[in-house]
Amino acid sequence: MLKKEEKNSILEVCPIRNVVARFGNKWSLLVILIIHEKGSVRFGDLSKSIPDVSAKVLSHTLRTLEADALVNREVFPEVPLHVEYQLTDLGKELVPFIVQLTAWADKHREFIVAHRKSYKGKKLITE
Repeated sequence: MLKKEEKNSILEVCPIRNVVARFGNKWSLLVILIIHEKGSVRFGDLSKSIPDVSAKVLSHTLRTLEADALVNREVFPEVPLHVEYQLTDLGKELVPFIVQLTAWADKHREFIVAHRKSYKGKKLITE
């Protein structure tokens, strides 16, 4: 039997989990789609496009996407400071997969929501 540390270390080095977990959170896919749609977007405009995300969470999401080379942050030396975000080539390559996933979710949303309501098992956390 593996010790707890050994089990965790195996999961942590899983290449798929390591990559997908970074953009598979609550906001990243939406941020990628909005930046893709707009081409280039300022933080304030992005924040207005997703009114239910806090500035702190949006900032963290953008930094994570930037660290993973999916988003590029360009700073313009003006007063006040002007910052724009664009998708990198790698980020653009991800967009068709997000679109496919979104189409699948839209196609099956009603069934999934209805099934959740009828589910008789454990209480589910929906957020």
